[in-house]
Amino acid sequence: MKRVALLLMGLAIVIVAPQKLKAQDILTEVYTREHIPNKAPVPYAYIREADVMWAKDIYRVIDLKQKQNLPLFYPTQPINDRYNLVQLILWGIDNEGIRAFSSVDPRNEFTIPLDRNQVDESLDAGEEVFKRADINTGMVTDTTIQKERQTDQVKQIMVKEKWFFDKNHSVMNVRIVGLCPIRIYNKLDDQGMPTDAILKEKTFWVYFPEIRPLLARHEIFNNNNDAQRISYDDYFMQRRFNSYIFAESNVYENRAISSYALGMDALLEAERVKEYLFNMEHDLWEY
Repeated sequence: MKRVALLLMGLAIVIVAPQKLKAQDILTEVYTREHIPNKAPVPYAYIREADVMWAKDIYRVIDLKQKQNLPLFYPTQPINDRYNLVQLILWGIDNEGIRAFSSVDPRNEFTIPLDRNQVDESLDAGEEVFKRADINTGMVTDTTIQKERQTDQVKQIMVKEKWFFDKNHSVMNVRIVGLCPIRIYNKLDDQGMPTDAILKEKTFWVYFPEIRPLLARHEIFNNNNDAQRISYDDYFMQRRFNSYIFAESNVYENRAISSYALGMDALLEAERVKEYLFNMEHDLWEY
């Protein structure tokens, strides 16, 4: 009888004792997020060449340090499935075959593909050899270190977009063509110490329609509501970013505004181009 009682007590302890949870069984959310990870981008509407009465290439710059654009800059390190824009693009290049194109020649955008080593080089990654003196012997030896991609130095995003007037719907429309991360960093002296000189370099171009499926599957942070986040694709398609016009297509090989205007004159020229787009829409309107 005692043996039966002890056996029943042992079974009760096994049943009541909490089971050890595995790491993958721990959910930090009260529900499973399924909408954004399984989302596909909304396809573009078909546009006939005969319906495009007017078109213009516009280049604009998104400053990632502005408050409205901070969701594109943070997090600086991935948090679960959350990436900032540059890290997400690089992840797509490494894992999903997204192509990167050279930004050296502005007349050949999206024509000169880059491999991963060239992408790393554009972000100052790779092996670096520097000389180090031994304290005891005084001998100078070469030391090699592996540098990571300097994604934190990407402070701006250049956007190429096509503005056009569709006479079939009597509406001015815009489509983003490509994105180009821009590094802004302090120049180093001969000893490898940063100086006061600021350098700005374009890294590479990515074709926006090609990365839309990737952007559509990753959410962007919402400061007001964690349950109502949108995807990166929605963020760009709804034009929630703040930017300024950097250049427009012109006869001077698409020269930038900064090449012929500085300071307040450059800002006024950017506003002139913006006003030109606004007036063109009204001039071509059909009732």
